[in-house]
Amino acid sequence: MSDDALVIFTPSGKRGRVAKGTSVLEAARKLGVDLDSVCGGRGICSKCQVAPGVGEFPKHGLTVAEDALSPINAVEERYDRVRGLKPGRRLGCQACVQGDIVIDVPPESQVHKQVIRKSATERAMEMDPATRAFFVEVPEPRMDDPKGDFERLARALEDDWGIEGVEADLSVLRKLQPALRKGGWKVTVAVNDARDGNRPRIVQIWPDYRDAPLYGLAIDLGSTTIAGHLVDLTDGRVLASGGVMNPQIRFGEDLMSRVSYSMMNAGGADEMTAAVRAALGDLAASLAEEGSIGPDEIVEAVVVCNPVMHHLLLGIDPVELGQAPFALATGTALDIAATEIGMGNLAPAARSYILPLIAGHVGADAAGVALSEAPETRDELSLIVDVGTNAEILLGNRSRVLACSSPTGPAFEGAQISSGQRAAPGAIERIEIDPVTKDPRFRIIGNEHWSNEPEFGDPQITGICGSGIIEAVAEMRMAGLLDGSGLIGSAEQTGTLRCQPMGRTHEYVIHDASPDGPRITVTQGDIRAIQLAKSALYAGARLLMDEMGVETVDRVVLAGAFGAHISAKHAMVLGMIPDAPLANVSSAGNAAGTGARMALCSVKARRGIEQQVRRITKIETAIEPRFQEHFVAANALPHATAPFPELSKIVTLPDVNFNTGGGDDGGRRRRRRG
Repeated sequence: MSDDALVIFTPSGKRGRVAKGTSVLEAARKLGVDLDSVCGGRGICSKCQVAPGVGEFPKHGLTVAEDALSPINAVEERYDRVRGLKPGRRLGCQACVQGDIVIDVPPESQVHKQVIRKSATERAMEMDPATRAFFVEVPEPRMDDPKGDFERLARALEDDWGIEGVEADLSVLRKLQPALRKGGWKVTVAVNDARDGNRPRIVQIWPDYRDAPLYGLAIDLGSTTIAGHLVDLTDGRVLASGGVMNPQIRFGEDLMSRVSYSMMNAGGADEMTAAVRAALGDLAASLAEEGSIGPDEIVEAVVVCNPVMHHLLLGIDPVELGQAPFALATGTALDIAATEIGMGNLAPAARSYILPLIAGHVGADAAGVALSEAPETRDELSLIVDVGTNAEILLGNRSRVLACSSPTGPAFEGAQISSGQRAAPGAIERIEIDPVTKDPRFRIIGNEHWSNEPEFGDPQITGICGSGIIEAVAEMRMAGLLDGSGLIGSAEQTGTLRCQPMGRTHEYVIHDASPDGPRITVTQGDIRAIQLAKSALYAGARLLMDEMGVETVDRVVLAGAFGAHISAKHAMVLGMIPDAPLANVSSAGNAAGTGARMALCSVKARRGIEQQVRRITKIETAIEPRFQEHFVAANALPHATAPFPELSKIVTLPDVNFNTGGGDDGGRRRRRRG
């Protein structure tokens, strides 16, 4: 029996073997994992809480046994009894590794908290909210009039405001009589009236006249991060924004690994549903606190998400989305109680609206992008790319709109990268490489200065995030450190000692503070991960262009957290997107989140996107043979065959070939075998 065990930490993806009996906290420190601790491992501060996984983890090729961690000890029992531990949590300083295990480090246990980059984009909102406030005076009950208080309230709403047939849930009825009597038979009610065949519904009630706005939440539920915005339903202003890591990441970094977890673990889908609903409830509470309001003042939430997240949020097993024909349980827009998706801390009968899904792999988040960017209203042909762990791509104009999804994987998020990490203070996010000296300079999150400037100081540099690795690879190509096939040259070939041997390949050293600090490099494996991700992205876009019968597009829009933090030039150098004038490549920020805000503020916007989704043509990349052809050609940097004339107007890529095996093609074959 082996005396050591494999430990895999999520969301960082860092892994390694440690001696059995090693505490989780010690294992985290050994592997460079961001796990907090203040009390020195005495089980007092609780900052090292972790969530161990049990069962099948197909993505990692691992089965985690129930006894992979030591049993709960007296220290943990006392802490749980006195302060309480969330279900499934352990103290990392007390739990010891006994077997191969996957361990999730929740956001509150991370020293360097992730920077959620899905901030709200400035946009004037057309105000037509589904939920409005109405002040009414209700006749007092009389002995000769047997009508109930609710019936008299409903009649007052009809007489004063023309709202017919109003309904109320039991949660509102419980508050009705105390509110009427406290308000002297005057109340303010929030009524949700989506005007789509449903009867209007009272979602909250306050005594007397309430001179305050109603509030709503716009939520972008991504596979990696969950971003939310607290919105004033009077004028559409964003009062607070925030986000959390999606806790489902401990079950798998990408969508298909989560589907696999559901398939291979009894009750796995229920686990993931409970995790994401708890996260939504916590996010709603934190946004309310930041906005200085009570959670019960939030009367509505709008959610956009991909199909797998959609099904798991609703408690629907996503197994059918993991196999052809990728059938949805439902793709229509949903108007349901907020309590059904984990937000029971909002107004008593708050509603939630989930945008329609386009197809099995193109979800409500893509519908949100379509609502925000409205390509069907333009004459120009627009390519809109929402980059994430799973990229959604739209191509269209007034005549037609196409859509597809492309499995880019987590590399753009900094995962599966040797020095990679999520976006957090200390992570390299920008980089430039001098084409003559081959030396880099960089910027980190939390510091506005470049590393070669005196003002940069001596901060803690922790790793490199998604935008940083993208720029690093593109800069290496422009500086002649990479050839067109993606091969890193040796020190002799590149003229810099920063290119150092690493087994049979080489790595480029960006920063080396060893032995005490981090050593941040770009390895050949990192290059390959970026090549695979960008090739999938390009192939999806090219497939839509084939269907449209075009060779070029008029404009390219980069959406999502990634799109807002990478330059068009670097994206083009990598060949992530088809060639286009750089002046016509722009960022839309979190377009899916903007679409959610538009739907929150306007019933008209909801009806509009519901109709538009039915007109969008879905192209399924998984069954298109041309997708693989485009994918292979796109492995080169920027591309094996496409000329990229617009890029060549501003960048001259070095004509280097570091393959010593007799030709580019042979080199690519050799690396694929490796």
